[in-house]
Amino acid sequence: MQYPVEVPGVSVSNFLRTAKTAIDGEAPKLRTWIKDVNTSLQALDLDPTFATRNVNEGFSGGEKKRHEIAQLELLNPKVAVLDETDSGLDIDALRVVSDGVNRFKADGDKGVLLITHYTRILRYIKPDFVHVFVDGRVAEEGGPELADQLEAEGYDKYTKAATAAG
Repeated sequence: MQYPVEVPGVSVSNFLRTAKTAIDGEAPKLRTWIKDVNTSLQALDLDPTFATRNVNEGFSGGEKKRHEIAQLELLNPKVAVLDETDSGLDIDALRVVSDGVNRFKADGDKGVLLITHYTRILRYIKPDFVHVFVDGRVAEEGGPELADQLEAEGYDKYTKAATAAG
């Protein structure tokens, strides 16, 4: 989410365990779950006490994004839609978040739809395909080289073409 909501009174750990229970149909074993949560938080450079904090309450932008990646790792969906995951991240947080996305993607047959307006995250996450959307339509598609072209030339030609066609 671009603007995740605060959930006062619900700890990160309880939120994640409730979500995992809903997905799997049964609660994960507590001992294993605590270990999995701590492993994920450590990989994301988050203190274990992060699990006791209320969901998104007082989180910095980087903490919100790292929490999202912890959700990704622990809930293990088949497809993840990451909308502007790089928004508001400093370079260190960008690397940590990118590493989390790469770990997720490398762990089996999974899909990631990464939505971004900037190519800086693509220094750390190599896309298989790049699509340019304008007015809800695919205006161009290609490989990683398309991202480099966009960085060099911008989106202007796509937006002008859409305006001329509209």
